[in-house]
Amino acid sequence: MSTPGSRSEASAGSTAYVPAGTTHAFRRSALWTAIGTYLPGLGLARAGRRRTGAIILGVFLAVIAGLLIWALVDSRSLLTLAINTAFLKTMVIVLPLLALVWAGVVVVTHLLLRPRRLTNLQRGLGAGLVGVLCFTVTAPMAVAARYSFDQSQLVDTIFRRGDSIRSGTAPGLDTVDPWRNKPRVNLLLLGGDAGKDRTGTRTDTVIVASIDTRTGDTVLISLPRNTARMPFPANSPLSQYYPDGFTSGDADDQEFMLNSIYDNVPQNVPADVLGPTDDLGADALKLSVGEATGLKIDYYVLVQLEGFHKLVDALGGVTVNINTWIAIGGQTDLGIKPKGALRPGPNQHLNGDQALWYARGRYGSDDFQRMDRQRCVIDAVIKQANPANMLTRYEAVARQSKDIVKTDMPQEILPAMVDLSLRVKNGGKTRSIVLKHGQDGFLSNRPDFELIRQRVATATKPRPAPTTPPPAPQTQAPGRPRRSRRPPRHPGPRPPSPRHRPLRHPPARRRRGGRAPRLRARVRRLRRAPRPAPRPRPRRTCRIPARTNRRSRNSNRPSHRGSSDERSVAEP
Repeated sequence: MSTPGSRSEASAGSTAYVPAGTTHAFRRSALWTAIGTYLPGLGLARAGRRRTGAIILGVFLAVIAGLLIWALVDSRSLLTLAINTAFLKTMVIVLPLLALVWAGVVVVTHLLLRPRRLTNLQRGLGAGLVGVLCFTVTAPMAVAARYSFDQSQLVDTIFRRGDSIRSGTAPGLDTVDPWRNKPRVNLLLLGGDAGKDRTGTRTDTVIVASIDTRTGDTVLISLPRNTARMPFPANSPLSQYYPDGFTSGDADDQEFMLNSIYDNVPQNVPADVLGPTDDLGADALKLSVGEATGLKIDYYVLVQLEGFHKLVDALGGVTVNINTWIAIGGQTDLGIKPKGALRPGPNQHLNGDQALWYARGRYGSDDFQRMDRQRCVIDAVIKQANPANMLTRYEAVARQSKDIVKTDMPQEILPAMVDLSLRVKNGGKTRSIVLKHGQDGFLSNRPDFELIRQRVATATKPRPAPTTPPPAPQTQAPGRPRRSRRPPRHPGPRPPSPRHRPLRHPPARRRRGGRAPRLRARVRRLRRAPRPAPRPRPRRTCRIPARTNRRSRNSNRPSHRGSSDERSVAEP
């Protein structure tokens, strides 16, 4: 039997008194706290703060619905926010504040929902649950804020504003619609071969990407690095210094080839020959390549291959197909043997150094094979830079990209470039023109630039707009007359009545003469004659057999007694 002091003695122990049902209430509060974490405001409404919870939940759902509708209706403008530095810098501040507010909602929701009396274990479990839930909502926002900062720094470093770029070949910029009066945009893609053991920069990779701004069709023109006698426009000041093109008179002079323009022209002409410019070598290349191909080069993008291996390492490597043995190191002219080789085989995963030698190795191969490998590895890097890989390694990729990419493309044109890249990816057709020595009339030491311009003009000819084809005429088999669906002037005979049995053979198939005309006339008369009324049948009456007694039915049978007639005769 418990005494009045037994409850106080039990409560004086190490464990406080907990009423029955507290465990169930704690579990219910933990469940609603988790629900209120991912649907902010729902837990507050459950706790009795209905107005506050409804406001928070309504704002949250409205933002999510707005983003989904925006992504479905106008995804292109949503993608342009990734290159808008003002928006990115704003997100660096807004996302951490939003994460703190969200975490505060989680904490308040749990405090309002949990029971008043809890054990120490339940308090610890509740605190741990709140910490985990807060981490799940604040960690992604912290990472997004960090990526926003890295992206803004990357855009500001590589793409400067138009008013801060000095270029003697930059086109006029229409910020409203850059492609309004521009049917094609021409980009010069350069691969620099600068390194610690090299002097200057040699552009061993020269590719022109001519993109149709309406359809996204792209033409890639690859020029060999040892192309001689590169011309300059007649109205350019550089033509006064190189009237016969970039040559010394010797077609085999290594210092006067295409890959030497970027480094040698600024050393031999005044720095302001083209006006104020940040990169005279790139401007000289744009003018020379544009004159050789018959295109006006708008912008250039230079990627240093020496830093290319860092970018590949940041991406976690690259996978390519190796067809032949590729030497690592070595020089054919000096007789220096390579120090290693890349084994041929499909799906070879290469690290940064291996990918660099795959792209630039020349021992035992010519420049054209090396150009093919460079295009292959660049295409592999682009394809393998998927969103999942970029999200996990974006910080390292952005840090390495700032050191290896250089361009004169302004920030103001980036939204239009994003829209153009989507056209190229979704519906554009890509074709390549690879100029190789001894093929299609091209000689690298004596190039026929007029022939090159004709090939480029043919390849960049705009595709005609699709027209609606006229409906195909209805044809019929030869020798078979076409049946007319027009109704006849005089209606034909009515179909035969079910009472009349049709003839076994149609009259048309019978031979002419004889009984056929009479039969046809008779059939017509029968069809036109009114249907006779059916004759009434006599009503059949029901016959009821007369009822007879057993004696009359058995009259033929012999009887022990005499019949009635016999009895009547016997009587007097």
